[in-house]
Amino acid sequence: MKEFLETNLFEIGNYTLKIYNTLSFAIFVSIIILLLFIIKKIIYSSRSLDSASKFSINKLTKYIIIIFSFVTSLHLLGFNISVLLAGSAAILVGMGFGLQNLFSDFISGIVLLLDKTLKVDDIIEVNSMIYKVKEINFRSTKVLGRDENYIILPNSELTSNRVINWTHSEISSRFKVTVGVDYSTDIIILIKTLKEVAQIHPKVLKQPEPFVRFEDFGDSALVFSVFFYTDEVFRVENIKSEIRVEIFKALHNHKITIPFPQRVLHIKNE
Repeated sequence: MKEFLETNLFEIGNYTLKIYNTLSFAIFVSIIILLLFIIKKIIYSSRSLDSASKFSINKLTKYIIIIFSFVTSLHLLGFNISVLLAGSAAILVGMGFGLQNLFSDFISGIVLLLDKTLKVDDIIEVNSMIYKVKEINFRSTKVLGRDENYIILPNSELTSNRVINWTHSEISSRFKVTVGVDYSTDIIILIKTLKEVAQIHPKVLKQPEPFVRFEDFGDSALVFSVFFYTDEVFRVENIKSEIRVEIFKALHNHKITIPFPQRVLHIKNE
C-alpha cells in the first residue's frame, strides 16, 4: 500500500507529484467544502443576527478559509512554499504596482464587510444615482438600478466617494413634491389641499404626517412644497409622480392655476 501511495504520477524538473499528494489534496478539498457548508448553515440559522450581518460574516469567513486552504493545498501537492515565495518576490512586487487599484478594491471590500456602513438591501445614492445593494464581494459590489439593470461598482468607489445611505438607520426617509401657483391663490386652501393629497396616498406614512412649506416668492408663482415620509425609498419617484397627478387634479377642482412663466418684452421704437 505504501509503495502504491509513493508511486510517481509525473515529474516536471525538480517537482514530483505522487499518488498520496493527489489523494491528500482531494480529501482536503472535500473537507473544506463540507466545512464551508456547515459554517454557512450555522451562520444563517442564527436568530441574533440580521440578514446583512449573516451575509458579511459568511463572506469574510469564506474568503479567510479559502486563502489558508490555497496555501495548505500547495503544501499537500508537494510544492515548497518558502521556495515559491522567495522566487516570486520580485514578481509579486511588480504585480503590486500594476494591480494597486485591484488591491485597493480588495481592501475596500474588507472595510465594507466589517464596517457595516453598507448592507445588502440598503438603498444608496452614488454620484446622484440611486441603487439597491444586492451583493457585497471583496472586489466589487453588485447593485440594482432603478432601470432594473444590474451594475458592478468597484468597492474603492464606495469608500472614496460621498455615498448617501437612505436606509442606514432603518427609519423612513422624507421627500417632497414642489408646485408653483398663481399669486391670487388662497394659500390656506392650497396648504390644506396639498396636505390632504399626500395623506391619502397609500404608500405615504401617517406618522410622521405630511406637512406643507411655503418655499419662496417666485418670479411668476408662489412656490410650495409638500413633504412626506415613506418606506418605499427605492421606488419613491413613482410615488412622487402619483402625488403630482393627484395635486394637479385637486388644484383643477379648486380652480387654482399653475401659471406659465411670464416675461415682459420692451420694444424700442426708433
